[in-house]
Amino acid sequence: MVARYFVSPHGGRRAYPDITSALSAAAGRGRAALVEIAPGRYEEALTVRGEVQLAALGDPGSVVVSRPRGAVLDAFGAVRVHGLVLIGRDAEVVGCHAGTLTLEHSEIRAHHGVSVHARPNTSVTLRDSVILHGRAVFSGANGLVERCRFTDATDNAVAVIEGAHVSVQGSWIGGSMIHGVRVSGARAQVTGCELTGTGKAAIMADSQAELTVTGCAINAVHAEGIAFIEQSKGLVEGTRVTDAQHGITVVSGADPVVRGCAFTECRDTGINVHAAGRGRFEDCEVFDAGNIAVFSTKGGAPEVHGCRISRGNVGIAVTDAGRGRFTRVEMEDLTSVALRVYDGARAVFEQVRVERCPSGLETRGDGGTAADVTDAVFRDFDMSAVEALGQSRVTLKGVSAERGVVGFGVGEEAQLFVHDCDVTAVSIGGALGFGKGRLVARNLTVTGSEGVGLCGTDSAYLDVVNSAFVDCTVAGASFQGTCGGRLVDCSVNGTQGAAVQDNGRVDLVSLRTSLPVVKQIAKPVEHPPMIVNHYDGPVFNAEVHGAQLAWNNNNVTQQQTNEDGSST
Repeated sequence: MVARYFVSPHGGRRAYPDITSALSAAAGRGRAALVEIAPGRYEEALTVRGEVQLAALGDPGSVVVSRPRGAVLDAFGAVRVHGLVLIGRDAEVVGCHAGTLTLEHSEIRAHHGVSVHARPNTSVTLRDSVILHGRAVFSGANGLVERCRFTDATDNAVAVIEGAHVSVQGSWIGGSMIHGVRVSGARAQVTGCELTGTGKAAIMADSQAELTVTGCAINAVHAEGIAFIEQSKGLVEGTRVTDAQHGITVVSGADPVVRGCAFTECRDTGINVHAAGRGRFEDCEVFDAGNIAVFSTKGGAPEVHGCRISRGNVGIAVTDAGRGRFTRVEMEDLTSVALRVYDGARAVFEQVRVERCPSGLETRGDGGTAADVTDAVFRDFDMSAVEALGQSRVTLKGVSAERGVVGFGVGEEAQLFVHDCDVTAVSIGGALGFGKGRLVARNLTVTGSEGVGLCGTDSAYLDVVNSAFVDCTVAGASFQGTCGGRLVDCSVNGTQGAAVQDNGRVDLVSLRTSLPVVKQIAKPVEHPPMIVNHYDGPVFNAEVHGAQLAWNNNNVTQQQTNEDGSST
């Protein structure tokens, strides 16, 4: 049976004048106790042992327990606190040292300290409570946080560390100077929470932590919405991040699964994977990214499946030895390139759809830079659907380019391999090679180009087999400069223009066409006049006319004609 104790600063029949005296009486009896506290302000430090409940008799907040310095409540046993306001400074306001502690409908204010500290092998529950300024630390403990409000923590609002296991549900966390929830070498589930205004990542997992984030809303944070680092793992599902620097960041060997999430109006990147980070991203959305929607760099290696990217600047960028596999990705209405692979990066794109973007795919970098694109569609592009530069390598299989300027282009020393692809309704050309670029095409179809179907310039090399060029206004194929290569088993059909503008350096084998082949007349190379500079010769200090100079002769005769006609 529970023993009841009444506390009132105003006295009364069988009333204790302070909470400490009531707790002392309860400890002497050794039974479960209920300490009911009348409204008022109590300047006390409470040590609670055994099975004890502290309950405010008035409305929540009517009972204030505070100290100018030091701890306010230390719990040892099975302790419950209901409706109290606990205020401390420069210390742990509430500490659970052993057993269990439950705080309900309470408020904890910690100035320059910790609001609640759950020590190893304890269990702490915070329910329908407010934590102001300080933080809740779960160190090697179990914890449950339900429907709580954390405001203006000077550190992390909730820290789950050193093997702790905590569930945070339906809570609001705002204005933390560092993280909203930090999970370090521990496990945590964050469900149905709202986080805003944090100084660093709203939710952070580090030191091989295990973190699950479900159905949360994160907005207006100064750094990342969610961050996984240092080989942490976990699941992020059904969560929306708005107005963060980066929607989610995965680095240093971390490997989460992110599913059904939205990253909106992120100031830099939506999904950012670098420094050997990995991760699998499924059915996510990235809208209005300030810089790059999905970014893999410096050894990052994400897998992205079923992603939708809209508005913003760059769609997917893989750079600086980053990697990535991207499947079933839809991109539209970007202000820059949809896909970018630079500087030793490698990327695989499958079932990609790009609409209304200035450029489709750009590659640039050394010979280790490579992009493979399969079953993709690029529509309504302002420049090129695919452009390979530097020494990069691009392979296209089953790719369509519709309505733009140039379909596929390769230049500098890059290589472009085209298999079973088609280009429709472009204004300049279907496939172009320039510089020292190499284009290898099999089963390429270009239809309705207002310029040419195929074009090679400069010193490019084109190897095109079993391809068709239909209704190209200027020519089915045009070879200029010192471009070389071969055109084998190809057809050119239409009613205007030439079949081939031939520079004589490309082998035309089994060409099928009713249009003329026009021989290009090579312009003679104009050499600049030769200028020979001689050194170690005579020096003239006045104008000399009709002089003849000789070098490297054993015998030299010198003759001078003077102004009077005499010779010397």
